[in-house]
Amino acid sequence: MNAISPHQTWNEGQLLGTSGWLKIDQNRIDGFGHLTDDIEPLHNDPDWCRDNSPFGKTIAHGFLTLSMLTRFISEITLNALVGTTEGRGFPLNYGFDKIRFIAPVSVGSRIRCLATLCSRSTHRDGDLLRFDVTIEIDGEEKPALTAEWLTLWVTDGTIGA
Repeated sequence: MNAISPHQTWNEGQLLGTSGWLKIDQNRIDGFGHLTDDIEPLHNDPDWCRDNSPFGKTIAHGFLTLSMLTRFISEITLNALVGTTEGRGFPLNYGFDKIRFIAPVSVGSRIRCLATLCSRSTHRDGDLLRFDVTIEIDGEEKPALTAEWLTLWVTDGTIGA
């Protein structure tokens, strides 16, 4: 019996799901700043922000918010795959198009992700999936970011052959 890749059960335009909420606390912001050597008062100095920032408190790095997509898409796609019993292949990051940082994520905010499969096309190494992703901020009208995320679903374990 030939196994199919789980993503082949998804339809173009299908909302795959919404992640749970994740609180962005100062420890997470500070840790990201240290990891990336991006220690700026806007992100890591609450006193400076209170006195100087238009936000009045620290905000998450835009790339911290972007990096949370990995966690969120794993949660969403695992939920979308519930009920599939067989499959093959694995996803690889292929890139992004149209990343937009729309609203800042203030310390203490909760964020979540919505993901929709926009398109699926054949690539020499597998299937190229294009997702529309939006990271929402709890209680805010504007999202933190929107992007088109490209993922290569490799089915035979061979890349670039």
